[in-house]
Amino acid sequence: MDHGDCSETLHELYHFLDGELTDEKRVAIQEHLEACPPCFEAFDFEAEIKQYIAQKCRDRVPESLRSRIADAIDHVDPGR
Repeated sequence: MDHGDCSETLHELYHFLDGELTDEKRVAIQEHLEACPPCFEAFDFEAEIKQYIAQKCRDRVPESLRSRIADAIDHVDPGR
């Protein structure tokens, strides 16, 4: 694989992880990842981070905090 393929693969990595690519693009990236150990390492690292964050961010935000944040947003000066 040439450097351009790696750059494109790494650029599309989050879209790949989130399932936001066309089938054709997904297959091309999957094939590249299988053939390119450095890109696969980057993919593996990002996938682990994404999974870790998903596991740690399961707590529900208290409704009082949600209301305070919504009120703060409503009162932000739009001229800033």
